[in-house]
Amino acid sequence: MNPITFFIVSVIVALGALFVATGYVPAGVASLVIAAIVGQSLKMANTWQKFVVLRAGKLQGVKGQGLFFVIPVIDHVVAVIDERIQTTAFNAEQALTKDTVPVNVDAIIFWHVHNAQQAALAISDYRLAIDRVAQTSLREMIGASMLAALLSDRRIADQKLCEEIGQKTREWGVTVTSVEIRDVAIPVALQDAMSRQAQAEREKQARIILGTAEAEIAGKFVEAARIYSTQPGALQLRAMNIIYETTKERGTTILIPTGMVDSMNPSTATAAAVAITATAAHPLAFADTPHPRANSMGHAL
Repeated sequence: MNPITFFIVSVIVALGALFVATGYVPAGVASLVIAAIVGQSLKMANTWQKFVVLRAGKLQGVKGQGLFFVIPVIDHVVAVIDERIQTTAFNAEQALTKDTVPVNVDAIIFWHVHNAQQAALAISDYRLAIDRVAQTSLREMIGASMLAALLSDRRIADQKLCEEIGQKTREWGVTVTSVEIRDVAIPVALQDAMSRQAQAEREKQARIILGTAEAEIAGKFVEAARIYSTQPGALQLRAMNIIYETTKERGTTILIPTGMVDSMNPSTATAAAVAITATAAHPLAFADTPHPRANSMGHAL
């Protein structure tokens, strides 16, 4: 009994008791009868509820939100349908995938009743039917899917389940909003094997990347060697640049044999420029250092 009906019935019963107490017994009895009739006939539906009413076994109507009356004994409310979005959790245990791998899958379905009359009259228990249909559809989907696709493409599996379940429940007045797979559990032994496989794939990819980088570096070296072979001046400039950068960064003195300097065959102006630059950068290195092989060309940087 809803609060409004309870309040009205209580008031009528109180009036009947008052009539009986004051000696108006017939009025009191009439009040009690009216209270019983009101309690059985006055119903209230919330904004999300639908009452399916049969009159003498035939559909009298579907009552919506607010207060409404039914005829006691003749009218009968066979179902109160909640039209809000409902959730139902379901699972499939030890279901075999297409590649014969046993998995345990947990999922949840979001649905709501869009036709209260069909939900009440087309099937005896639409909630139980939704749960059974969802489990059956889930097992069918698992059996038609490979394990890798089931683990990686969950959105596609969710969409497929939603379409299949919704097609079966639509004639019951139920609309499936969405289906979400929450968890896919596989055997522990298979988890270890998949972990090793993933590790091997990552190592393989790392080696491929390293080999590609080595090949690119070797190609650049070959290209540089071709340039140096045709342009000796470029090789000389590169050698002197390496010497200068090493001296500048480390702040040390480097002794270069005369034969090595002769092999680079720098021009007199270039050698002088290098010597002047090195002396300016490190004057203390040349202050007290004797020149090796004074009779021939020697360089100290």
